[in-house]
Amino acid sequence: MLLTVDVGNTQTVLGLYELDGDDSAVGGEGAAAGLVDHWRLSTVHERTADEHAVLVRDLLRTVDLRLEDDIEGVAVCSGVPRVTANLRDMVDRYLGLEPVVIAPGVRTGMPILYDNPKEVGADRIANAVGAYDLYGGPTVVVDFGTGNNFDVISADGEFLGGAIAPGIEISLDALFGRAAALRAVELVEPRSVIGKSTVESLQSGAVYGFTGMIDGMVHRFLAELGSATVVATGGLAHLIAPVSSTIERVEPFLTLHGLRLVHERNRR
Repeated sequence: MLLTVDVGNTQTVLGLYELDGDDSAVGGEGAAAGLVDHWRLSTVHERTADEHAVLVRDLLRTVDLRLEDDIEGVAVCSGVPRVTANLRDMVDRYLGLEPVVIAPGVRTGMPILYDNPKEVGADRIANAVGAYDLYGGPTVVVDFGTGNNFDVISADGEFLGGAIAPGIEISLDALFGRAAALRAVELVEPRSVIGKSTVESLQSGAVYGFTGMIDGMVHRFLAELGSATVVATGGLAHLIAPVSSTIERVEPFLTLHGLRLVHERNRR
C-alpha cells in the first residue's frame, strides 16, 4: 500500500492507495480513482514521530491493515517543516523506507516556470501535477485552504505561476477577533444575498464575497490564457463551487492524486 500525506497549516489529509493496483477495482472517478480510504485530521505541529506512528497505526486498523506490514511506500507534501521532519523520522524508524517528499530535487515531471522554483509550495506542485494528469492544460486550480491558492498550468504541462490570497476561515477569524459585536457563524450558503440578520450578512459576505473574488481572479487568468479548465479542491471547495460561475470541476483528493503520481515517477 502507498500512504500519501498532505500536511497543511490547519489540516492534514491522509490517503491510501494500492501501490500497484487496478484503479477500477477500487472505484471512484477523477482524483478519487484508486483511493482505498482517506482521513482528515487537525495539523498538530508538536506531534512527534512516535505520536505520528501511533496515530497512523490506529487509522490503518480501521481498514484491517498494519503499518509495518502493509505500507510499502510513503509520499508527502507539507508546508510545515517541523511536521515534515517528524514524518521523515517516523517512516525511517517504523518502516525503514525513504519517503518521497515533494521538494527541490524530486522528479515531478512538470517544469516550474517561477522566478525561483524553490519558492513554490509542495501542495501547489502536487495539485498542478494531479490536475494536468486529469484534465490536461491550460488548467487553473483553485485550492481552498488556509490561503486560497490559484495555480496555472500551461497547455504543455508547465507550472506558470498563479496567485495567493487569504483563505475564508482565517479571514473570518481575523474579523471576529477585531469586531467585538460579531460572533463566529456556520459557513453555509444563506437564503439570500441580502442578509436579513447579522448571521446571514456574515454568511453572504463569506460565501458570495469570496466567490466574487474567485471568479474575478479566474476571469483575469482566462484573459491571458484564452481558455482553461478550472478545477477546485480543498476543504471549502464544496461551499464555493456551486455558486461560482467559473469553477467547472471539484476534486477533493487532487493533492493526494498528485502525490501518488510523483511517487510513481520517483519509483521508476
